[in-house]
Amino acid sequence: MRLKDKVAVITGAGLGMGREASVLFAKEGAKVVVFDLNEAAGAETVSMITAAGGEAALVVGDVSREADVKRAVDEAVARFGKLDILYANAGVLWKDRDRSVIETTEENWDIVQAINLKGPFFLTKHGIPKLIGNGGGSVILVGSISALAGFELAQDSYTCAKGALISLTKSLAVQFGPKGIRTNIIHPGMIDTPLQAPYLNDEKKKSIAGCIPMQRLGVASDIAYAALYLASDESTFCNGSELVVDGGFYAM
Repeated sequence: MRLKDKVAVITGAGLGMGREASVLFAKEGAKVVVFDLNEAAGAETVSMITAAGGEAALVVGDVSREADVKRAVDEAVARFGKLDILYANAGVLWKDRDRSVIETTEENWDIVQAINLKGPFFLTKHGIPKLIGNGGGSVILVGSISALAGFELAQDSYTCAKGALISLTKSLAVQFGPKGIRTNIIHPGMIDTPLQAPYLNDEKKKSIAGCIPMQRLGVASDIAYAALYLASDESTFCNGSELVVDGGFYAM
């Protein structure tokens, strides 16, 4: 019960890392607002939580729309009475449309930025005042090893958005640390999730695993447990930090 009596909003909670974190947070005692654009997927996450005896509420919306994100934050407070944890997990990975700056269209660039960067902006804009009102809390952003190193297969809008989240983490940590709010960012490496599935066959997975010291791809629970630490009171002196969870890839 590492999150007993805490209330969390998790974006992109319908599948993958977001679902894994939602179920884990609930198992550890949190009440979870599951926010996702995919109503069926979000409802399934809520069902998984309630079937295990946890508490959750579904909010269907688009993280790139400010009104939708505000509604999720307001629902958390209205339903559960407070807010302790903001987990900006939602993101989009378009390796077929988000390429080098000389190949990517303005429209695709803007969509990737809206989801991956404006989504966390909206969540923190509307969520942090609730955390302040509750006496503090935890903000968790999701970056990427793509923000730390260049890759031959460019995803420049994605990379720029994730890099900007590092700067946002530092800024929020300094601004709101005195108010009891700690802001940290997780950098996942190659994680085998539905977001990556269109780009990963067995041969590709084997090839990538060979480049990772742990000799495997990550799984959603690897990230969920890192987020659990940052959400819990175990991390109360962790603020403005970057937690790389990539099996050692970035160390090479």
